[in-house]
Amino acid sequence: MKIIAGNSNRLLAESISAYLGVPLTKASIRRFSDMEVFVEIMENVRGQDVFIIQSTSYPANDNLMELLITIDALKRGSAKRITTVLPYFGYARQDRKTGGRTPISAKLVANLITAAGTDRVLTLELHAGQIQGFFDIPTDNLIVGPVFTPHMEENFTPSELVMVSPDVGGVVRARAMAKRLDTDLAIIDKRREAAGVSEVMNVIGEVEGKTCILIDDIVDSAGTLCNAAVALKEKGAKAVYAYVVHGVLSGGAVARISASPLEKLIITDSIAATESVRLSPHVQQLSVASLMGEAIKRIYEERSISALFK
Repeated sequence: MKIIAGNSNRLLAESISAYLGVPLTKASIRRFSDMEVFVEIMENVRGQDVFIIQSTSYPANDNLMELLITIDALKRGSAKRITTVLPYFGYARQDRKTGGRTPISAKLVANLITAAGTDRVLTLELHAGQIQGFFDIPTDNLIVGPVFTPHMEENFTPSELVMVSPDVGGVVRARAMAKRLDTDLAIIDKRREAAGVSEVMNVIGEVEGKTCILIDDIVDSAGTLCNAAVALKEKGAKAVYAYVVHGVLSGGAVARISASPLEKLIITDSIAATESVRLSPHVQQLSVASLMGEAIKRIYEERSISALFK
């Protein structure tokens, strides 16, 4: 087995490497003066089972190009099998046409990764499950339940909790978490007036006197989460927390969270933490290194991955 780390999330790659007991393969991923990406694999990969760990997070286009060129370098180096490990799959929110003459960029990026020469994909909590079908190669979509559930059980009494979906589209994710902990479920009914702007309309479900946990896959500007927290507090919620898989947290998102009724936002390290995230007392990161490392080990050993979630 060979593990190669891109530049997007080196800390997570090192943690996965430590979990597996396999050192990172020496590779040089650098830029020419005009910012062209150049990749050189410094070790022999002929006939090897190779895993590339690279989130296509900010800067999304640079990290995507790094990934594609690394795949090509490995293909031309005669690697036996190349598995692309995407802790965060950028462009996942563009998974359908939202109007006339708009792209389905998630499908385009899936095509690019496949065309570059990868043999399979391992990712974490896709924005929509059907994106797995955008890849014409085997794709494993891990769920974050084994990371979030123990943390919730350690810090809360399940009988006092209500799992809350911040929108109708996330009900399946919130329901799955509610089932894991045997809690009630509530839904925020919101109307989005424009991209990046959301307006909370109503809370469906009983939240009065309860500790509410908002469940989502991506937090970007944090407007939706903060509006949802306000709505829940107005309905009598005792406290509001948020568990979100991918902490994009662009612009003033961290400051917005700090000023909101949210007690704390818990995210994973699928995206490398910015300085504002590391310093904020209102944001906490949980590592997915053991979850992704175990999945990589099972792929290498040709064992079941779904057994991880039973």
